[in-house]
Amino acid sequence: MLVLTRKSGEAIRIGDDVRIVVVEIRENQVRLGISAPVEQPVHREEIYLKIQEENRTASTVVPDDVKTTIDTIKEGLERE
Repeated sequence: MLVLTRKSGEAIRIGDDVRIVVVEIRENQVRLGISAPVEQPVHREEIYLKIQEENRTASTVVPDDVKTTIDTIKEGLERE
């Protein structure tokens, strides 16, 4: 992990397209401003982890109507 020290108003760059600016430092919080291309999603880590978990869950769950359709197709193929 790269650790950088920045003061309020200073920035770092990630590649050519991502710029992170320290907007404010107050007590135990740091406010960051992030400029990134629209196609580059930016999430707080807890939100990112929740999205990943929901994606894993969604990829393993087959809704009943889809499962019924798949079963019907399988039955049809077995008869042929």
